[in-house]
Amino acid sequence: MDIAGDTTIRCVGGIVHDAQGRLLLIKRANEPGRGRWSLPGGRVEPGETDAEAVVREVREETGLEVTPGPLAGTVLRGPFEIHDYRCSRNGGTLTPGDDALDARWFDVAAFDALRTSGGLVDLLFEELRDWGVLPRES
Repeated sequence: MDIAGDTTIRCVGGIVHDAQGRLLLIKRANEPGRGRWSLPGGRVEPGETDAEAVVREVREETGLEVTPGPLAGTVLRGPFEIHDYRCSRNGGTLTPGDDALDARWFDVAAFDALRTSGGLVDLLFEELRDWGVLPRES
């Protein structure tokens, strides 16, 4: 996609909660944002739908199987146009993949501690809050 002469790169993210209302996050192994916590996700490959990309990216980064649901929101980060989808977990075992230094579930307290420690980008927090997908009280 070309906007005002800039090439954007279509990406997807998966918003996954467990049965306790905790939110799944990964610690990025690669730039941009290496070492920062984020939603699992990545680039949409040529010929791939957003749904296929979300399933693949979440599996590669976390070991979990998901079914994508509705679009929660879209953000622009530099050249990356990221479409974040609510997902339901179908199975798998939580294990960080090659693109993730870590993967874990965050409850409200752990998420707040991560946010205040600078381990989470404030923009991501604001977007998740605005979309109503922060970790839920159990």
